[in-house]
Order: sequence, then C-alpha cells, then structure tokens
Amino acid sequence: MKNRILLSAMLLTISIIVGCRAPMEDVVIAKKDYNRPLAPGKYALRKITNPAEMPDFALACIDLKDLRTAVNNSLNYLGKPSSKEFFPSGQISHAQVVNSLKAFAKLLDSGLSLKELNDAITKQFDVYMSVGCDDMGTVLFTGYYTPIFDGSLTRTERFRYPLYKAPEDLVKSSSGEILGRRGANGQITKYPSRQEISSSGMLKGSELVWLSDPFEVYVAHVQGSAKIRLPDGDLITIGYAANNGHEYHGISQELVNDGKIPSDQVSLAAMIDFFKKNPSQIDMYLNKNPRFVFFRREEGQPMGSINEPVIAKRSIATDKSIFPRGALTFITTKLPKEENGVIVKRIYNGFALDQDTGGAIRAPGRCDVYMGQGDTAGKLAGQIRQEGKLYYLFLKSGI
Repeated sequence: MKNRILLSAMLLTISIIVGCRAPMEDVVIAKKDYNRPLAPGKYALRKITNPAEMPDFALACIDLKDLRTAVNNSLNYLGKPSSKEFFPSGQISHAQVVNSLKAFAKLLDSGLSLKELNDAITKQFDVYMSVGCDDMGTVLFTGYYTPIFDGSLTRTERFRYPLYKAPEDLVKSSSGEILGRRGANGQITKYPSRQEISSSGMLKGSELVWLSDPFEVYVAHVQGSAKIRLPDGDLITIGYAANNGHEYHGISQELVNDGKIPSDQVSLAAMIDFFKKNPSQIDMYLNKNPRFVFFRREEGQPMGSINEPVIAKRSIATDKSIFPRGALTFITTKLPKEENGVIVKRIYNGFALDQDTGGAIRAPGRCDVYMGQGDTAGKLAGQIRQEGKLYYLFLKSGI
C-alpha cells in the first residue's frame, strides 16, 4: 500500500454518485470539497484547547485489539534514521511522535481499567484535530483493502494479463516522488500514461505476475497491493513499488455519464459485472485513468508506505506531506461491519496509526481506513463514505 492509490480513490468517485455504499443512514452529506488543499503556510493540525471539543476515548478503550502491534510497527519505523528526514511535520517533531507512542504503549501495558486508561490518556496527551476540508474538522473517511486474486508467475492461456515491476528508466526522488523517465541521453521527461504504456508494449519482459482478468489488474492498480493465489495453492503478496507520476482519474463517473451503469446502482461489483459482459470496452474506460502502478513481490503481510504491515482498522492512510508519519490517531465516524451476514453501519470510535499514504489523497479533509484482506474486507471498504473527525495525540510536555 505504499503511496497507495487505494480502492478509496476509485470508490470515492463511486460513492459521490451513491456507489456501492449508501450515505450515512441518518445524515445527508452535503456536497463539500473534501479535497480542498491546505492553504500555503497553514498547518493541517490544530491543538484543541476548548474542553467542549475534546473527543471521548472511553468507547475506544473497550476494544484495543491489535493496537499494541500497530504501535510497535510505528515505533519500528520511527527507529530507523531515514524516518527523521520527514520531520518536522508541520509543527510536530520526530521526538514528539516517538515519545508519544512509547508513553501510549506503556499505558496499554499497564493493566489499567477502562476508566483509568481513558482518564490517563486524557491527562497525559494533548489532542490535535485535523482542520479538515472546512477548517472545522470535517474529514471524509473512505476505505481500502487488499484483494485476493488467482494468478500465475508465468503466462498461461488463463492468466495473460500482467502486473509489472518498476522499470529501470523510472526516476524517483529519495522521498519516493516520481520525477519521470530517464532517456538514453540522461534527460528526464514525463513518464508515459497508462494508454501509452499499454499500447506500446514497452514493459515487455518486466512482468511480475499474471492475472486472469484485466479489471482485476486495474483493481490491483487502484489498491496498490494484492494477494495472489498461485496454481499450486501458494499465496504471495505483491505490493506497491511506484507509479508513472500521472494523477489518478476515477472511471466510475465516466460509466455513469455514458449511461452504462445507473447512478443509483454504481458499485465495484456492478463495474466488474459490466466489464465481464462488455470486455471490448475495458481498455477504453481504463485508459481514462492515466495513472499506472508498478509492483514488487513482498514477504508477509501487505505493507504501508512506512514499510510496516497495515492492520485492519488500526492503520490509516493520509496525505503524508501534511500529516506526521507513524503517529497515533483517533478517529470518530461510522464504519460498516458484518452482523449475521448483513453489512450495517455503526458509530465507530477507535485508535489507529497513520501508517499509509493515499495516492489520491492530497488534503486534510480526507482519510482512508484499512479494512483488511479478501472479499469481505472489500465489501466493507466499499461501504465507507462517511464524514467524521480525525485527531492526533501527542504526549504533553513535561510528562
């Protein structure tokens, strides 16, 4: 999920036109510019000084599953000297994030009761809120996940649609920014678009793995990672390596505009069904998104942009140019869950770690929640388009 283009990038467009999710049951979300960029010279986080604005951590203290592991993952990342190059992040220093995570881990290990833990967090930590899309803290939460597809390491009659490794002529900065394509004369130019890459065959020989369906390839591009089930039953992980430097453009609105899918029926499942019935139209629509993603094989679990494993509901993706990497966060929104085979939305308050990057997220008013792996996680991720609040917790000075 490195520099994740994320399912949410595609599903955000879907959700704007209803999509595979319904709007929050009891609130009609007004049209807002959730992607409004942070104004020059402004910080993405505002320290809360009014007690009335403070969130209540009590419900989040009831369920702490996997939280300690997520904290350890962030600390592991921040323990690497290379992590310091991304700080200060706004007004937040590297030491602030590290000390805050260590203090929080100590509280998790303390054996405190729920009330005592809530009181201790409130007493020991300063709380900062994302300014959101409106300077009032409004954040749009969307979801992403890791799909699982059948595939092969070699081309076969069934598996003939490739995911590619990063080409040698792709140039990135030390921070991972895509600079372009290096020519034979050393000059760097803009890397070709999806359509140019696909039609030219320029990546032949750089295939990493082969899938059976071109739209599955596209979903992997949007997600930035996938699990691939090989013919012998082995399950391998492929993760984001780079992209071609073009901006993401969702295709769901294009399908609606062209009358291919009714606006009240658009969903990832509907898009899959449409392309299975109309395979000749796949290239035309996919090429409307110029961004192309390259992959690499990884060991273990899917990784976030800080090169640590992402954990369902404990890892979020934000704009890393304005939010501190690896930091402790607290989110309040509604998230879907499966109950007796039915997906329902419930109020959600939970701690998470900022461990991933949304390739289509470039603003303080957006946040993606990782929902896990496989089809069920995909269904849940596709149901998320919900306003809420995003907070960051930092240890108070002198503690």
